[in-house]
Amino acid sequence: MSSKPSQEKTRLHARNRNRERYDLKALIAAVPELTNHIKPNKLGQESVDFSNPKAVKNLNKALLYHYYGIEYWEFPDKNLCPPIPGRADYIHYMADVLAESNFGRIPKGDKVICLDVGVGASCIYPIIGVAEYNWRCIGSDIDPKSITSSQQIIDANASLKNKIECRLQKDPKDIFYGIVGKQDKIDISVCNPPFHASIEDAQKGTRRKIKNLSGKKVKTPELNFAGAGNELVYPGGELKFVSNMVRESKKFAQNCFWFSTLVSKQSNLKGIYKALKKAEAIDIKTIPMGTGNKSSRIVTWTFLSKTQQAEWRNTRWKTK
Repeated sequence: MSSKPSQEKTRLHARNRNRERYDLKALIAAVPELTNHIKPNKLGQESVDFSNPKAVKNLNKALLYHYYGIEYWEFPDKNLCPPIPGRADYIHYMADVLAESNFGRIPKGDKVICLDVGVGASCIYPIIGVAEYNWRCIGSDIDPKSITSSQQIIDANASLKNKIECRLQKDPKDIFYGIVGKQDKIDISVCNPPFHASIEDAQKGTRRKIKNLSGKKVKTPELNFAGAGNELVYPGGELKFVSNMVRESKKFAQNCFWFSTLVSKQSNLKGIYKALKKAEAIDIKTIPMGTGNKSSRIVTWTFLSKTQQAEWRNTRWKTK
């Protein structure tokens, strides 16, 4: 097994720590159990068995430990296991968005606040926001068990303590209401929205994914959809969720500088732009992202005028 990383994953963000091929020796040292999930890929090279959920979870635990110093990252197997490189990319690109509003300098430190809408059980976006930029983070979720799981991760890692606050969304119809207080100032909000309209759609997508990874047809995918109602499925799918988020974001125009969301389906962009126009967003950016064979994009928007943006920058990010 070669321990020498080579061949950069050039589609990843320039600051992403996962740009090089995985150093399997280092990752196995971080999480020894990963050794049970290494097998030759189509090219005959040693690789992680990406079609196995346990392998994927152990790989991501190893990446977090090796690159970010996160020693404890446990959550129920039924919950979505986020791929670290793609999640890190989102945070890096949003740091760039803040830099564009700050004369090219990324605002860092605990005065900068990032809200993760739908933090899930893994707390992944806040972890990376704290580890990379020392931001303070708020994680919201409609599932009390996910909030409990994320809180356990925070409590178990000294580097995360007092840096991340979990807030339970008590009304599943709301996104920012009940989470963002009148006095809250949030520099960026991030979201990985549920993108399936039904559990059937979600399972169909998983069967396709497993077939692509392993070449096998699977009737019942070994990916759990527990929590599917809030992690993967939303009535009306991704477009409906994001449209609702855009509509609600207008009510919090003065509380958040940059709102954002991942958009997995390019066909949804037209409807999202329509919703943003209706909400009268002042500035909209679309940022392409890609990991491996997967392409997605971030849509980010603000309601702040240039004068309000300057005031925000001067009061919140100015360093002496």
